[in-house]
Amino acid sequence: QVQLVESGGGWVQAGGSLRLSCAASGRTFSWYKMGWFRQAPGKEREFVASIRWISTTTAYADSVKGRFTIFRDNTRNTLYLQMNSLKPEDAAVYYCAAQTKPAPPYDSWGQGTQVTVSS
Repeated sequence: QVQLVESGGGWVQAGGSLRLSCAASGRTFSWYKMGWFRQAPGKEREFVASIRWISTTTAYADSVKGRFTIFRDNTRNTLYLQMNSLKPEDAAVYYCAAQTKPAPPYDSWGQGTQVTVSS
């Protein structure tokens, strides 16, 4: 059974940094990729970044390129999102997700962690 638990959210001033973590349980060695998504109040959930679990190929939304870094630690079965130079528009609930098979969609989701950025 897949379980994803996010942590690391909180409050930060604009220009600051936060690191989100997602602890994964299950057969992570066979998963295709994992990703981070976010949802701000009144907006749809949007893609932030993804990483293929084996090859570590990454992808980013244009809005976070150069500021956010996604990486994983296989030994700890943990996914991370390092967020630098945060902007007020980055404030949202951030969700970790897993695509356990080569074909989409993402089929497992965490409960989310709140990120608040003050200007």
